[in-house]
Amino acid sequence: MSNELSSVEIAELICTRISHDLVGNVGVIANGVELLEEGDVEFLDDIRSIFKTGSGVLASRLKFFRLAFGLNNTNLEDFDFVKEIVNNYLQTLGNKNYPIMLDWKLENSTYTKAVLVMIMIMSDIFIRGGKINVVSENGRVRVFPISDYSMSDEKIKTVKNILNGEETEPSAQYAPVYFLISLLRKQKINLYVINSPNLELVVE
Repeated sequence: MSNELSSVEIAELICTRISHDLVGNVGVIANGVELLEEGDVEFLDDIRSIFKTGSGVLASRLKFFRLAFGLNNTNLEDFDFVKEIVNNYLQTLGNKNYPIMLDWKLENSTYTKAVLVMIMIMSDIFIRGGKINVVSENGRVRVFPISDYSMSDEKIKTVKNILNGEETEPSAQYAPVYFLISLLRKQKINLYVINSPNLELVVE
């Protein structure tokens, strides 16, 4: 994995990506405030719905980003807690017709942070929902997506290129991939990109 960026460059990409993922719902809440300031009581139910939805999405995404990119803490060892955070995050990405589901079978908390980042990477390649599988087997953890619909071949190719060390123009969209490379090196964890049409990653 020779495709490396400096810690400052990775931080810049992550900040840009997180800002992008949050700003839309900040705008939704701002619109609700504008309606509230207009004082039209006919919109009160709509305003409540706007605030509830927007704040829920922001809270779920911030909690996930805190675990995935923040300082390590004991919560990473609480699999039930982490799984709930991940499920809530994935619900903000899919919809009721095409949800993104999670099948979580992690046994070693050493890999929790890396798995969170890989889940974020996997969630980006769905087009119409699917399921992200996290499977512990023989001391390894395998993370892979499945879907009844096609996934983004372009994004899968780009992720693989970055992980395989091929020269790629840095983009905030792929900030989790660059962070994963840095994280695994710091934790002395090996990563394997399975040779398949889809994106399948193994860490040990």
